[in-house]
Amino acid sequence: MDVEGSSKKMIATQQEMVENRVPIPYRDQCAHLLIPLNKCRQSEFYLPWKCEDERHVYEKCEYELVMERMLKMQKIRVKEAELKQAKKQGLPLIPSTANA
Repeated sequence: MDVEGSSKKMIATQQEMVENRVPIPYRDQCAHLLIPLNKCRQSEFYLPWKCEDERHVYEKCEYELVMERMLKMQKIRVKEAELKQAKKQGLPLIPSTANA
């Protein structure tokens, strides 16, 4: 299953997420890492110094998703600023080929 607009693919299926009771807000491209993290947390009684490797991998995945979204938003803002500037100067709106 692909997620539109993301470079990461969904690895965990909807059925796996339901079976492992992954909360709906956490069902993203990193859910396949959250499932073993939550199992580790339960088996280790949520001790903060346990499951560090699993937590680090999951948080890195989430960080990469956020950075990807920020980069896309920055590109959108640049395009909007270019269009606004061209409109302000009365220039014809020509889509830039560099950003395509």
